[in-house]
Amino acid sequence: MRRYGKHTDEDDIRSRPNRRGNRPRTHIRPKHEDAADGMVLTVDRGRLTCLVDGRTVMAMKARELGRKAAVVGDQVALVGDLSGKKDTLARIVRIGERTSVLRRTADDDDPYERVVVANADQLAIVTALADPEPRPRLIDRCLVAAYDAGLTPLLVMTKSDLAPPDKLLELYGALDIPHVVTSREELEAGDAADRVRAHLGGRVTAFVGHSGVGKTTLVNALVPAERQRTTGHVNAVTGRGRHTTTSALALPLAGGDGWVVDTPGVRSFGLAHIDPSRVIHAFPDLEPGTEGCPRACSHDEPDCALDAWVAEGHADPARLYSLRRLLATRERTEGD
Repeated sequence: MRRYGKHTDEDDIRSRPNRRGNRPRTHIRPKHEDAADGMVLTVDRGRLTCLVDGRTVMAMKARELGRKAAVVGDQVALVGDLSGKKDTLARIVRIGERTSVLRRTADDDDPYERVVVANADQLAIVTALADPEPRPRLIDRCLVAAYDAGLTPLLVMTKSDLAPPDKLLELYGALDIPHVVTSREELEAGDAADRVRAHLGGRVTAFVGHSGVGKTTLVNALVPAERQRTTGHVNAVTGRGRHTTTSALALPLAGGDGWVVDTPGVRSFGLAHIDPSRVIHAFPDLEPGTEGCPRACSHDEPDCALDAWVAEGHADPARLYSLRRLLATRERTEGD
């Protein structure tokens, strides 16, 4: 076996060839200072449709991002072919810092978090008053997720021609949630869309709801032209006949005054990722009363200081009931 001394010649050293090419490997990544800014509109089987300078561009995630995934609503930086032409593909090289993240899990025992949308400001919870019947526990879970993510909730009740909204409004009255009541006739005439649109200006609003409540129909009424244009581009690239409802889809309101994000119908809204102690932050009138609570108080036990706080007149008893109902929602099934 040959041994090298102190004075070896370069010709004496054998180098192992790089099977992937002759270019030496490096850990230095390009900075992509000329990358264009964009927004993720939808994700479909690893391909991301982004809005770049008014054009819809199909892109894929760069390898250097590792396991970090871009989701609907993300602000991203792209390089490559940004023309938006058919069969072209750009590359996402950076994902911007998120201002908010709305998450859910499949159930309360599932540790895997699913990001519904990033950078949203508002969560519109759509529920039918009949056909299907309202599911208050699902609404509660969506409210907890909204409060945890720092989103403003908006309750949209559809099909008021089949049942009155009084009972549901009474249930959530203490939470002081903005709400809109619509009927099928109003939706067809456009009046309902106008009343909902009045709550959307200048915001990114994610729409969630159980299948069959009329969520996507409402979104179509809010942005019909934009949905047709955006989904048409997706179809041209992927070859699919229509936009799939298994992925969220961001659509701009007319005049660029806000965004709506249509999400797939949900059967459940798991909260395994949420620390119940953070829910109290959504109740500023009750939060000061927790200073006298025992350590790790669940706010639903005999020694909870909130009972005395409410009894002294600092807050409405209905607010405390609503808080405890939301905190207990993880222990119930959505169909209760």
